[in-house]
Amino acid sequence: MTPFPPPQELPRKQAAPLADAAFTLLVQGVLDYGIFMLDPQGYVISWNAGAERIKGYSAAEIVGNHFSVFYPTEDKVAGKPQWELETAVADGRLEDEGWRIRKDGSRFWANVVITALWDDKGRLAGFGKVTRDMSERRAAQNALSERRRLFDHLVQAQETERRRIAWDVHDDSVQAMVAVGMRLQLLTERIPEAYVPELERLDRSVRGAISRLRNLTFRLHPPGIDRSGLVEALSNHLAEVTDSWKMTPSFEHRLDREPGPETAVTIFRIAQEALLNVYKHAHAKTIAVRVESSGGGILTSVADDGNGKPMAGNAGRDHFGIIEMRERAETAGGWWSMGSEPGVGTTVEFWVPSPPAADAAAESAAPAESLEPDGPDDPADPADLTHRADPADGPQ
Repeated sequence: MTPFPPPQELPRKQAAPLADAAFTLLVQGVLDYGIFMLDPQGYVISWNAGAERIKGYSAAEIVGNHFSVFYPTEDKVAGKPQWELETAVADGRLEDEGWRIRKDGSRFWANVVITALWDDKGRLAGFGKVTRDMSERRAAQNALSERRRLFDHLVQAQETERRRIAWDVHDDSVQAMVAVGMRLQLLTERIPEAYVPELERLDRSVRGAISRLRNLTFRLHPPGIDRSGLVEALSNHLAEVTDSWKMTPSFEHRLDREPGPETAVTIFRIAQEALLNVYKHAHAKTIAVRVESSGGGILTSVADDGNGKPMAGNAGRDHFGIIEMRERAETAGGWWSMGSEPGVGTTVEFWVPSPPAADAAAESAAPAESLEPDGPDDPADPADLTHRADPADGPQ
């Protein structure tokens, strides 16, 4: 194969000054921007094809008209066109976004830059005006904001329902089972000795049911997020479940700030499901959770040192827990992924946007209720009062 000759450096060409006609041709040919000039009083004196495409006027129709024709009535009444020219003169330029009016009367969202132009004697010669139609970008931003608002309402509704169910379980089912347990303990003292072992087995079953119900109320609404935020709630949950599962945990966080409640709940729920998947499938000894600020959002990973075996066939795609994790992340405007390597382990990683501080504060405007009981209405048995996830309960 014949090698190509080495590339030769081309000498720099001395470019000729751009002629006025060529510059005019350049400006006239731009279609994405409306570029035109105003005289010192604000009357249109030049017009390019981009301005015609955006605003709908031909050059013959608009040249000689005052540029205030592009502004809504409310802006003209407020004196905005004249104020923009005065600001451009004072500061050299002005940039603004707002509504503008096309020839047909329709509105569009525009980005506008007005630059004051001076002659060689320092006298104001007029203004250069560049207009860009930002309607599509604004519509996309509004759609994103609306999606975020709807997502926040969805999360709030889900958590409110979870909280209601958890309270119902605590105040009804748990209390009923506690009463049964107390009656069994009283019966043990009154029945013949031959029936005591059977009652003790029933008592252990009732205590186990109480423990599982309490564990269910915790999973429905972990109280730590209400009290202390994402980092502490997730760290405590990891420590508790790994202690029950006989695994070694690792938790690392590098957050610029705590996320708002809806974002925090979303991250916690996905991480909670990822941890349950480790318990159910991975046969791991260690679990590492990392949470960090990244790209305007929060990046979270849950990694284990288990078997790393992918689920057979389409089970991985169709598995409800995996579907739920992915949908939660994507509904929040983020992404979710899972990678496995046999003999090394599995890593679940996801990113969700975290609104700026002002938006997060707005999210937090409605205070969340706590799931902590009002008083010690259950028997003071430490075994019954635990909220720790018990592997005997089985993953949900």
